Amino acid sequence: MFLVLLLLVVVAVVSAVGLAGHGGSVLAARRARGPRPGQPLHALAAFAGAAALVAYAWGLLHLAGAEMASDDSGAGSAPAVPCRMPGYEERAMHVVDQSVSFLPLDFVCETEDGGEYATDDVPGYVTPATAVLALTAVASAVGAGYTKELRARAAARGDSR
Repeated sequence: MFLVLLLLVVVAVVSAVGLAGHGGSVLAARRARGPRPGQPLHALAAFAGAAALVAYAWGLLHLAGAEMASDDSGAGSAPAVPCRMPGYEERAMHVVDQSVSFLPLDFVCETEDGGEYATDDVPGYVTPATAVLALTAVASAVGAGYTKELRARAAARGDSR
């Protein structure tokens, strides 16, 4: 699982760089060719998408660290180190397995009674920040498309708006 998490980090970062480059090219085209309908929203969508991917990659790095710590074997390896959180000492003694949750990003410890609890390895701001940035990206992309469509319809009707 550790290598899968690292692969996802690399894919997210490469995708974020690509989106940021796309947003920059949209702004550069705006400057070179003049303003077009929806370009600022299009660039905002690309930049917000890139930021969402970076925030998600940051959380994945934290998960990879927790996964690496949980894979340590030997004396004192049970329960897994990430499951030994302050306030969960009693529950940690009954941990039978651990897993990774991708939405929301969490390292989850599963107990023998069927319960589970998420550790605090992933910072609490990662999932909300990723969600807000992703929703901003989607809303901006929809807004850019809507603006472009409105202008195209107005041009087809002969309006000069």
